[in-house]
Amino acid sequence: MTINDYKALLPNIPREPGVYKYIDSDGVIIYVGKAKNLRNRIASYFGDKKHQANKTRIMVKQAQKLEFVIVETETDALLLENTLIKKLQPRYNVSLKDGKSYSYICIKKERFPRVFITRKVIRDGSTYFGPYTSKARIKILLDLIKVLFPLRTCSYNLSDELIQSGKYKLCLEYHIKNCKGPCTGLEAVEDYDEKIEQIKNILKGNFGHVKRHFTEKMRVHAEQLEFEQAQSIKEKLVAFEDYQGKSMVVSQTIQDVDVFSIESTEDVAFVNYIKIINGAIINTYTQEVVKNLEEEDLDILTFTIPEIRSRFNSMSKEILVPFEVFFKEDDVQVTVPKIGEKKKLIELSEKNVRYFILKQQKDQATRVKKQTHTERILKTLQSDLQMDEVPLHIECFDNSNFQGAFPVSSCVVFKNAKPSKKDYRHFNVKTVEGPNDFASMEEVVYRRYKRLVEEDESLPQLVIIDGGKGQLSSSMKAIKKLGLENKMTVIGIAKRLEEIFFPGDSIPLYINKKSESLKLIQHARNEAHRFAITFHRDKRSKDLTQTELTSIPGVGAKTADKLLTHFGSVKQIKKALVSDLTDVIGTSLAVKIHTYFKDAVDQESADKP
Repeated sequence: MTINDYKALLPNIPREPGVYKYIDSDGVIIYVGKAKNLRNRIASYFGDKKHQANKTRIMVKQAQKLEFVIVETETDALLLENTLIKKLQPRYNVSLKDGKSYSYICIKKERFPRVFITRKVIRDGSTYFGPYTSKARIKILLDLIKVLFPLRTCSYNLSDELIQSGKYKLCLEYHIKNCKGPCTGLEAVEDYDEKIEQIKNILKGNFGHVKRHFTEKMRVHAEQLEFEQAQSIKEKLVAFEDYQGKSMVVSQTIQDVDVFSIESTEDVAFVNYIKIINGAIINTYTQEVVKNLEEEDLDILTFTIPEIRSRFNSMSKEILVPFEVFFKEDDVQVTVPKIGEKKKLIELSEKNVRYFILKQQKDQATRVKKQTHTERILKTLQSDLQMDEVPLHIECFDNSNFQGAFPVSSCVVFKNAKPSKKDYRHFNVKTVEGPNDFASMEEVVYRRYKRLVEEDESLPQLVIIDGGKGQLSSSMKAIKKLGLENKMTVIGIAKRLEEIFFPGDSIPLYINKKSESLKLIQHARNEAHRFAITFHRDKRSKDLTQTELTSIPGVGAKTADKLLTHFGSVKQIKKALVSDLTDVIGTSLAVKIHTYFKDAVDQESADKP
C-alpha cells in the first residue's frame, strides 16, 4: 500500500480497539495486528519509514488491501489477534507463531480451595477467570487478594479426617500471617468459603467496597506522608480499575456458536456473522444482500444464515440471532439472548455491521469527492495548456550543482495529481563538465526517456522543465533525438514571474496565480527542486568527508567508506582509540590514521600564539 492509499482509507478507520489484516494481491492475509486505537496504529505504518524495520516496509509495500474488525477492549483485540495468527499463520507474524497461551486465575475445586495462576484450563469443576494478557497484572491482583484474604498455598488434601488426625503442622506461611492455618483446624471451612465467595466477586468485577477500602487506606498513608505506601496502594487500585474480569473474545461458558445480526437500508441489507469455536472468535464476515423486492429483515436473515454457515463449513449446534428466525436443522438451537455474554456477542456483531455500513458510505463519498476534486484540477490543467489528453502522469526535472561541481538532476513523478515518490529518480550528470545547466538538462532528459522507451514503460502526458526557454530548448533536443516530440506535452516554468513556456514559442503563458492548475505545476517544480537539492547536498557532504580521510597516505575510498559506516562521522574517527580503529581496518592503517590526526592536533596547538 502507498501513503495515498492510506490517506484514502483514513476517514474510514475507527479510533476503537480492534484487529487489522494486511492482504496481498493474491488475497492472502500476510499480517495480522492488534490495536487499542486502529487509526493511530495503522497510521504508524505510513509515518517516518527511516525508523521502520526493513521487514515492515516490505510488508506494507506488498499489501494491496486492509481489513479490520472492531472489538470491545484492547484485551479482546490481543486475544483475537492471537487466535487469528494461530489459525492463519500469516507470513510476517513471526513473533507470534509460538502457540502462546494466556494465563487464568483458577479457584480449585477442593476443600479449602487454592487460588493460583495457570495456563491450562482443566474442566474438573474448578472456576477459572480470564484469560489475562499480562502476567504482571495477575500477580498484582493475587498480591492484593493475599493481603485482603489470606489463603493456603499448599497442595495438601485437607479432608476433615486428616486434619483431625493431626497429620499436618503449621508452616512458615502461617507464622508470617499469609495463612490462617486451616491445615490444623485453626480456620473453619465456612469462614474460608466466605472468603472465596468474596474473591469471586472481586474477580467478576464486583469490588466497589474493596475500592473504597483502599482509597481510604491510600488517603491515610498520604496524610501521614507515607508516600511509598500510598503509591503501592494506588498501583493496586489502578489494577482493579483496569481489570477485565472476563474476556468477550474467549469465554469459559460459551463454546461453539454462530452469531448473526442484520442492518437494512431501503435497497440493501447487511448481515454480520461471527464464528466462535471453543469460546474464541475465529472469523468475522459481513454479507451485503441486495433487496429485489420489499423483503423483511426476517426473510433476509432466514435466507442468509444457511448460506453463510455453508460457506464457512459451520458445525455449531447453536445460533445466536437478534430476533426469532425460521431455521430448521437437526440438533441446532436458535437463541435470542436477552442478557449476559450471549447478548454481548449480539451487540458486538451489531456494532460491526453498523460500522461496515458507515465505512461503505464513507468509502463511496470519499471516492466521489476525491475523484471530483482530482478530475477538476487535471481537466483545468488540460484546458490551460490546451492538451489533447488529461495529464494523469506528470514528470518534472530540475538540476543542482555548486559552481559546476557535483552536478546532479532529479525527476519527480506525479500520478493523479499526487506525488508518486516510489517513481522518483535522481541522476549523476556524466557527460557535462563545468556549470552548463542546459547540457545537463539535455543529458538527463535523454537518459530518462531512452530508458522508458527501452523498457516499454508508459510515457507521461506532461513533462515540466524547471527553467526558462534555454532549459526547455535543451530538453526538446533530447526528446527529438528519441522521436517523442509529438507523444508528450513539454513545458518550462521560469521562477521569477511563473511564466509557462512552450517549445518554439517565445511568448509565455500566464496562468492565474490562484489557479489550481498552476499550484499543481508549482508543487511538481518545488518537489523536483527539493529532491535535487537533497541529493546534491548528500553527495557533496560525502565527497568532502571522504576527501579529508583519503588525504591520509594509504587510505583509499573503500577504507574511508568502511570507517564512516562504522563510526558515523570523521569527528568520531578522530576520537577513536588505535584499538577501535584496528578492529575495523587493521593495525597498520589504524596507527597511520591515529598518528595523522594526533599530529594535526599538535600542529594546530603549536600554531596558536
